[in-house]
Amino acid sequence: MSRFTVAIDGPAAAGKGTISKAVAAHFGFAHLDTGLLYRAVGAKVLAGSDPVQAAKALTPEDLEGELRTPEVAQAASRVAVLPDVRAALFEFQRSFAARDGGAVLDGRDIGTVICPDADVKLFVTASPEIRAERRYLELSNKGIEVTQKDVLADVIARDKRDSERAEAPLKPAEDAVIIDTSELSIADAVANAVAAIAACR
Repeated sequence: MSRFTVAIDGPAAAGKGTISKAVAAHFGFAHLDTGLLYRAVGAKVLAGSDPVQAAKALTPEDLEGELRTPEVAQAASRVAVLPDVRAALFEFQRSFAARDGGAVLDGRDIGTVICPDADVKLFVTASPEIRAERRYLELSNKGIEVTQKDVLADVIARDKRDSERAEAPLKPAEDAVIIDTSELSIADAVANAVAAIAACR
């Protein structure tokens, strides 16, 4: 099968993970949530590891387990600003994107840095308030005690850190299709993404 790369970027809780999984399943592509790589490194750092060494030694097994806690998310955002960590994970992502049969990668810098020549680039976004509400419900359903106020503060802090970092800041690629999910159902958001990808195949 030929290669076909879909790059999906966007801020936390905009829906890019849900859309990416649905798109990959629809087209039969492999899927990589690149944020998990940084979460896994962040989790290792919280356990006492050096961030660069943790990134260099990352294994598929490290991507399993509970990596979606607020503490790990913040640690992931902090290690993601380190150029040596990004360099260590760069080839892993590039190699995944080049696999035969098609690949969907979602993250913060896929369309701008990791796969600037991707066949399709999407940027999935939503208002901070909407994203905070989604993340609050997700964490509450897992039994994690948080307040909506704290989750909104976390979302805003991550947005600021991700968009202002010197290395690969969060921003849409110039040729990315913007999908704002603030007022969209999951089905409609996925349908928009599928249509954008189908138009380029």
